[in-house]
Amino acid sequence: MFAIRLSDTLDAELRPLEPWQAEEFLDHMDRARANLDAFIPFASRSTDLPSARATLQRYADQAAADTARIYGIWLDGTLVGGAMFARFDARTGNCEVGVWAEPAGEGLGLISAAVRHLIEYAVVERGMHRVEWLTSSGNARSRAVAQRAGMRLDGVLRSKYPHNGIRHDTEVWSLLADEWSASPERSGADAGRRPHGQTAPVGG
Repeated sequence: MFAIRLSDTLDAELRPLEPWQAEEFLDHMDRARANLDAFIPFASRSTDLPSARATLQRYADQAAADTARIYGIWLDGTLVGGAMFARFDARTGNCEVGVWAEPAGEGLGLISAAVRHLIEYAVVERGMHRVEWLTSSGNARSRAVAQRAGMRLDGVLRSKYPHNGIRHDTEVWSLLADEWSASPERSGADAGRRPHGQTAPVGG
């Protein structure tokens, strides 16, 4: 199993998040619910061990089909957040990146570091042309991550997304391959290494 270091000063890694880790994932979801339930469907659906396992199994199946992937962020050995390809379409060269975190994983730069690694993998290793970021207009933290990654706001889909009885406006942000190649954000994207210095690809 690969692990990518996300910080030079913290014991923080990006790793695959798989069905056998459902119990750990559920504990993490319980700690993160106050952050996530308003915006992220898989948090609302992962409320007990069977449903948490089903969430991770769904992404495992999609990873096998090369259509989505999910990764966890561990800090000092504890799962505190994650990053994902919510959609991954190698045929069209389009993908969508997303993230989440519990309070212990916020404000440390780990989410932004994980996003840089996913973009680098998508654009450089897999030849993706367009990386998208979809978020509720009410989710200021998510918007800030997109901005830090160098993405541009394409537009707002009004009343697009029904979740928890509310219809959210959806902001569509994007980053194109040539923009990433020229971006100063790229400088930290290849810094991830195994504990002994061996570079590890995001794709596994």
